[in-house]
Amino acid sequence: MSQEIKQNNIAFVIGASSVGTLIEWYDFYIFGMLATIISKQFFPADAGTAALLSTLAIFAAGFIVRPFGALVFGRLGDLIGRKHTFLLTLIIMGGSTFAIGLVPGYASIGWAAPILVLILRLLQGLALGGEYGGAATYVAEHAPAGQRGFWTSWIQTTATLGLFLALGIIILIRTNQGVEKFSAEWGGWRYPFWISILLVGVSVLIRMRMSESPMFSKLKSEGKTSVNPLKESFGHKANFKMVLLALFGAVMGQGVVWYTGQFYAQSFIETVCKVEFVQSRNIMLMAILMATPCFVLFGWLSDKVGRKWIMLIGMLAAVLTYRPIYKEFINITSAANRTKIVDARLTSTKTGFPIFDAKDKTKMYIKQEADTTYYDGSVFKYYRTDTIILKAPREEARPITLINPDMIQYSSPKPNLVVEKTLGHAAYWDMIWLVFIQIVYVTMVYGPIAAFLVEMFPTKIRYTSMSLPYHIGNGVFGGLVPFLGTLIVEFTKNSAHPAGDSLAGLWYPIGVASVCFIIGLIYLSNKIDKNVMD
Repeated sequence: MSQEIKQNNIAFVIGASSVGTLIEWYDFYIFGMLATIISKQFFPADAGTAALLSTLAIFAAGFIVRPFGALVFGRLGDLIGRKHTFLLTLIIMGGSTFAIGLVPGYASIGWAAPILVLILRLLQGLALGGEYGGAATYVAEHAPAGQRGFWTSWIQTTATLGLFLALGIIILIRTNQGVEKFSAEWGGWRYPFWISILLVGVSVLIRMRMSESPMFSKLKSEGKTSVNPLKESFGHKANFKMVLLALFGAVMGQGVVWYTGQFYAQSFIETVCKVEFVQSRNIMLMAILMATPCFVLFGWLSDKVGRKWIMLIGMLAAVLTYRPIYKEFINITSAANRTKIVDARLTSTKTGFPIFDAKDKTKMYIKQEADTTYYDGSVFKYYRTDTIILKAPREEARPITLINPDMIQYSSPKPNLVVEKTLGHAAYWDMIWLVFIQIVYVTMVYGPIAAFLVEMFPTKIRYTSMSLPYHIGNGVFGGLVPFLGTLIVEFTKNSAHPAGDSLAGLWYPIGVASVCFIIGLIYLSNKIDKNVMD
């Protein structure tokens, strides 16, 4: 009977911790999921790639400050307790996310828009820096010996499920509203930010029913809690050595594998492969749904065979297969590979038609649309826009068709070409399986990591000690994957190769994971510490 009560108690601990953590991940991820739209709303309309890079930089900024959140809230967690600390982080995260949805666009308030979003994004990062360590520590300190990997792996699923929830809500709203309404300044892309306040309210009510960690309560009753968690965590040579080993031997590689599989993959599929918005996100959703149970599988397995080898094998597999996987992404979606299977009956081209700029009457756009339909069900659509500058503004009474060619000053030498690809059934599932493989790597490196970190550090400074390497590894090394990957590709562009090397961005996660694998192979122990009260 007591065992049943204990199991029920653990189930509540897992559920209460997981709901809050899932919502915090959801809040954190919707920004990344909507990066292409946010770049157009909070930056000048003609900024192009610079706007996307700036948006990705703001996205990355939230990751970069996570270690500072780990220090601030980790210290609080070791001083006043786990429960109250990650209740506070949840409220900060939810409030910041809701506020991002209220910020007017660049067209309304100019550069104040991206500045406000940056400030709110930094608050999100600080809050998340204190959330994960608290939730993982809280669950681990409730879990029975010999099952710590299994129970903490449920917390690991929340990051992926938060991503799944974010994708699902975005797709649902966009499908109902349509592209134009969803992407407008006050369109449906803001709704996921507003919805978060309701989710946070529910989670706060649940978390208020939670009791403090039994291990921390015991330490507090005995007067053995840390007086200065920061000094004890990083001022003592032996403990600081473990912090560095955790970062460079495990979490650094785990971070880049995580963000490559779940963020860089989506960005690559959308911006390089040009797969249509909803379908690109459905690919991610299906792959995530299929792979998520592997978090628990590898967490459970780590209780049997140890944490080290599962994590290192996941890193090694990523290092060896990333480039072949992404090369296959390109092959599947390349029009060059499909020239002999065009269904001419369904392929069409619309004659270009001129449109004048609403503000600048000397600027005229010629838009053309074409689509190519293939026998496998794939449809590739092409939207070309040529810009023509007139020597004098068009008179309102003059029909567009009567514009004299002598009035044209010049036309754009490089037209704007937008490609949107919808894949047929076979190609669609090939893409899903390739993403699925990457997320399995994620589950291998991430499923055992919470138990691994908890067992490295003593109870009285655990929150602080494990939070810092985790959030440097994930927030800095991992969080920079989308931004640095995109930036590296930009550096490979030149006049001979205007598109650059689309696979070059992978060298960053491959390099980091390789270094981490070598350090972990040499220095990490595979021993499971059953006594976490020391």
